[in-house]
Amino acid sequence: MINRNHDSEEQAQMQKLTQIITLSVALTVISGCSYVGVYKRDIPQGNLVTQEMVSQLQPGMTQEQVTYVMGRPLLEAPFDVSQWDYVFRLDKAYGGVEQRRVTLTFDPQGRLVNIEQEGDLSAELPLKGESGMGPATEGVDPMDALPQDALPQ
Repeated sequence: MINRNHDSEEQAQMQKLTQIITLSVALTVISGCSYVGVYKRDIPQGNLVTQEMVSQLQPGMTQEQVTYVMGRPLLEAPFDVSQWDYVFRLDKAYGGVEQRRVTLTFDPQGRLVNIEQEGDLSAELPLKGESGMGPATEGVDPMDALPQDALPQ
C-alpha cells in the first residue's frame, strides 16, 4: 500500500512537471512570435547629392573639376561616356523612400554642357553618424572618444 501511494505521488509530480515544461515552451514560442517592435534603420545608398554641390557646377567645367566637386559618379553609361548619373536613395525605416538624381552631360571635349536634377536636393536629410561603432574617422582625435575621467590631467 505504501508503494501505491508513493507511485501516485510520483505520477502527480511528473504530471505537474510536464505541465510546467509544456507551458514554459508554449510561452517562449508565443513570445518569440509576438510583435513588440523591431528596430529598423535608414538605409542610404549611392552618392550623397546636395543642392550646395550642384550649385558649384558650371557649364564648361572639365570632368576632373566635376569629379572634384561631386566625386565619382555612381553610374557611367557604358556606351555613352558623355553622361554621368549621380543617384542617391534613402530608404527610411519608418517612412517612404527619398530619391535624388543628378544627370550630367558632357560634350565630346569632356566639358559640362547640361545638368538635370530630379528630387528635392535642398531638403535636409536625416542622416546621423554612427558613434562608437566601426573604424575611426580620418582626422578625428582618438582622445575625444575617451571618457573625460579617463584622460590624464
